[in-house]
Amino acid sequence: MTKPKKRIILNAFDMTCVGHQAAGTWRHPSSQASRYNDIEYWTNLALELERGAFDALFIADVVGVYDVYRGSAEAALQDAAQVPVNDPFGAISAMAAVTKNVGFGVTAAVTFEHPYLLARRLSTLDHLTKGRVAWNVVSSYLDSAARNIGMDRQIEHDARYDLADEYMEVLYKLWEGSWEDGAVLRDKEKGIFTDASKVHPIQHDGKYFNVPGFHLCEPSPQRTPVIFQAGASARGRRFAARHAEAMFVLATAPETARKLTDQIRAEVAAAGREPDSLKIFTLLTVITGPTDEAAQRKYEEYLSYASPEGALALYGGWTGLDFSSLDPDTPLTAVENDSLRTTLESLAADGEAWTVREVIQRRSIGGLGPVLVGGPKKVADELERWVDEGGVDGFNLAYAITPASTTDFIDFVVPELRKRGRAQSGYAPGTLREKLLGDEGGRVRTSHPAAQWGPYYVGRESVAASSRGQPFTAPAKDRRDAAE
Repeated sequence: MTKPKKRIILNAFDMTCVGHQAAGTWRHPSSQASRYNDIEYWTNLALELERGAFDALFIADVVGVYDVYRGSAEAALQDAAQVPVNDPFGAISAMAAVTKNVGFGVTAAVTFEHPYLLARRLSTLDHLTKGRVAWNVVSSYLDSAARNIGMDRQIEHDARYDLADEYMEVLYKLWEGSWEDGAVLRDKEKGIFTDASKVHPIQHDGKYFNVPGFHLCEPSPQRTPVIFQAGASARGRRFAARHAEAMFVLATAPETARKLTDQIRAEVAAAGREPDSLKIFTLLTVITGPTDEAAQRKYEEYLSYASPEGALALYGGWTGLDFSSLDPDTPLTAVENDSLRTTLESLAADGEAWTVREVIQRRSIGGLGPVLVGGPKKVADELERWVDEGGVDGFNLAYAITPASTTDFIDFVVPELRKRGRAQSGYAPGTLREKLLGDEGGRVRTSHPAAQWGPYYVGRESVAASSRGQPFTAPAKDRRDAAE
């Protein structure tokens, strides 16, 4: 019997800014990137993605600026290289209101927002989208972000993941263990909305966080949103192997991707989870048209608008290196710092050390990922090769020109992928987790660490054993203050 072909997961990769991965191309006459402040830009994009049966819109974010290049943010500001940038949460409710199936992966950094507050924001979105939300867990990498919230510099790379591990525990307790199934009654006759005996304070007292109370939101369709994670350093892989249900990695070619995907799945199994419980995405920018020749002409046209200065400003932030101080023809080598460690590692993974000049030539469009140029058959062939030989499950597809790059992919490549049985023409029912992982019910698998706090985990020690069956009662001092 012939083994069925793996369906390719398709995510659009965007950011609530002007210049995301291709600095300078916002100047192209057909680009709508400068309309990032208009809600219609986002609702139209969501409708377009649902037309193409994309799985999700993956929304990146940073809360700092790219000021490493030449020791200034001037180049980033001039080329709108991820600045100005809006909050990624703002447009999701509007996009969900005009669609029924496409998911939304939103980025939020554990280093800059308290888990008690983020738990509520994500539960709210999961309610309003009817279970179509994923959270992309990042630990941030820009010193400029750390300085603007009162820190001297960014937390050391591996220490950020130590904090993130505890952060996840707090969230799992809030999402899975605080409100029991059946706590919300909505009983108008008895005048009881919530059965207080089924709502429990989590009583978390840890190294980084102290959260004694219960979750502010009633359980959302997924309880825990789908967990995305971006970062494939050794410490990042350990974190993903334990927590992630989808992981975003960087690779230059299918051959280099295979080493990474095999390693990640082995670590997932070693963490006691099923290897298929984590989907792996890689970044590509696809420039396509009706023929290979038409796509190549389009690429050359787009490249004429790309900004070398903007590209180096982005790479300065991603790597922590000031590219203006480097010989443009000297091979780059990976360095140990607290930025995105995998950026330079990914460029040298195939044994070819890139120079600054090559970064400009090959990534002014594409940013962190490769650029694939061709007609429908050529592009589909290459996407299949990434999946079959590289071991990835799907792609975060960046744009060169928005929304034209997305529309071209839907019009030219998606039909070819569907003919090959590789792309969905509609959506499976249920939540985003059900659509991505094929699991019924929308809840995390029992092998996921969140499940140990859930009501179906047999033999677990209660997250609030002393209050099991008891309503939450504020400490005496708080009761006195409230009375006064």
